Amino acid sequence: MNIHSPDMDRDPTRAEAEAALALLRRWAIDVTPEEVATLDPVVSRLIPGQDVSNYPAMARAYPEDFTVDEAYKASMPDLQNGPSSLIKGARQQIQHVGISNFRLPIRFHTRDNGDLTLETSVTGTVSLEAEKKGINMSRIMRSFYKHAEETFSFAVIERALDAYKADLESFDARIQMRFSFPMKVASLRSGLSGFQYYDIALELIERDGVRKKIVHLDYVYSSTCPCSLELSEHARQFRGQLATPHSQRSVARLSMVLDDTAPCLWFEDVIDMARAAVPTETQVMVKREDEQAFAELNAANPIFVEDAARLFCEQLQKDPRIGDFRVLASHQESLHSHDAVSLLTEGPTFAAESLDPRLFNSLYHVG
Repeated sequence: MNIHSPDMDRDPTRAEAEAALALLRRWAIDVTPEEVATLDPVVSRLIPGQDVSNYPAMARAYPEDFTVDEAYKASMPDLQNGPSSLIKGARQQIQHVGISNFRLPIRFHTRDNGDLTLETSVTGTVSLEAEKKGINMSRIMRSFYKHAEETFSFAVIERALDAYKADLESFDARIQMRFSFPMKVASLRSGLSGFQYYDIALELIERDGVRKKIVHLDYVYSSTCPCSLELSEHARQFRGQLATPHSQRSVARLSMVLDDTAPCLWFEDVIDMARAAVPTETQVMVKREDEQAFAELNAANPIFVEDAARLFCEQLQKDPRIGDFRVLASHQESLHSHDAVSLLTEGPTFAAESLDPRLFNSLYHVG
């Protein structure tokens, strides 16, 4: 027989609710949080000291013995590869999306020293169609790592690019690899030598089925102002006044598209071309006789930033292995509180109406 209280259907009073809450809290003092959660997860909101949560108590220990099988992986959410209904913003193609500056040791072929293993920063990107939500970015790294043990050349970079294009089902793609390349350089007169480090980047771009191989080199040199040199000599000649011309550390970035049908253009070849164009490269090992020689070398090769751009251009034009190119130069003035800069391009690859607002700022060399 069921017995019903005559008061069950009426609304409880505030006093009755307070009494019930007090009873609940007295009960919770002597039980575990798990028992509270088992009663009702919402109850924890009513008990002082309990976490505010709609979830039952979760395990806090890392499950060392848990393994992932195919069924579990299939159950996991994958928002980046979700339907187009998840796209935020305009449904527009993205020209490049991917990862930048993942680093690993890479072995490179060189002209003079056999193979060298260098810490390399890699950027990998692909195009993303307008109707696709996103890409699985870890696939770019996984595809690249498949080739990381090989000695790298552009042929290997092409295989890596093919791999992640296929993995990500993309049309256009880019790989860029940046590293610091060591080359032993002799001093001017003392017979000493030391390692000069050159910032180099290799870039492979595929767009609309056409591939381009590009080499970028940052070359650091001293530039003596021709005007300042002449004015200093004028002061000496006409007034017997000692004066020194101003010179400054300067940086040029040479970017070159390689001719696929031509012989290999080695890193050392590019450095030799830069040095032939502007011989006042900053020095590694210097004694007094080298410092004097450097002063003489600068006086023999005074250059404005316009001169530097044209001198580099002249060397690049001579080499049949080089197609389109760009020369950026920045003379970081010791006279002015601003820099003198120049940009020269040949061919359509690097032609642009607009420039990155901080493009020339990227030419600063940190010793």
